[in-house]
Amino acid sequence: MKTLVRTCNLLIVLTFGFSIYLPAASAGDVAVLVREDTPVDGLSLNDVRKLLLGERQFWNGSLRVTLLIREPGTREREVVLKNIYRMNEAEFRRFWIEKIFRAEAQAGPKIAYSEQMATELVTAIPGSIAFVDASRIPKGLKELKIDGRLPGEKGYALR
Repeated sequence: MKTLVRTCNLLIVLTFGFSIYLPAASAGDVAVLVREDTPVDGLSLNDVRKLLLGERQFWNGSLRVTLLIREPGTREREVVLKNIYRMNEAEFRRFWIEKIFRAEAQAGPKIAYSEQMATELVTAIPGSIAFVDASRIPKGLKELKIDGRLPGEKGYALR
């Protein structure tokens, strides 16, 4: 991706005689996506953790949070488990089984089997939140800042 940005910058310089800086997501950064109408623009990493642990189940008084997470073995899931849940796969599964058994949640996160499926579900389900490769964010979805930073920026938490 960085090579593509450098190439685009070079093309802009050659074509128009000026250069612009286009920040690009670093390889491996995971973006947090919601629908455009979700009443949030950014969250702290701790707030994201509360959402994913089911401690906060609504965006506002009536808009329920729907968690979408990629299937086991994907980079996005590994980043979410490591940096947000702070759990391995077995701990994550046990956590949600126990939470549902104790009636603290109606269901665990929904599984998205591809990035396309994740983004389509975010578009279709009000209040949903998904985690996708930051280099593949489709138009029409809102990318949330985490601790005031977007993917590709120094200090971004989801790498």
